[in-house]
Amino acid sequence: MRRIVLLALAAIGLGLVLPPVAAEAKGCIKGAIAGGLAGHYAGHHGFLGAVSGCIAGRRTAKRRPHAHPTTGNVQSTSRSSRELPQSR
Repeated sequence: MRRIVLLALAAIGLGLVLPPVAAEAKGCIKGAIAGGLAGHYAGHHGFLGAVSGCIAGRRTAKRRPHAHPTTGNVQSTSRSSRELPQSR
């Protein structure tokens, strides 16, 4: 019992000391969901399916980095009512 408490305190202390890092899960979540479902229905191996789906999803996301741009100069196509030409 004492060992579990010490390990828990060490884990909490380590979590407080280390700086937070942004997770890069592009493709992993979708792949894990699809792989987990496929693994579950193909012989009750949901965990293995989720892991392999995550790996495959990450690989696919890295191959297509420009499919879903997250930053950049995006120009808006909408105009306000003041900018629209008025017909008389």
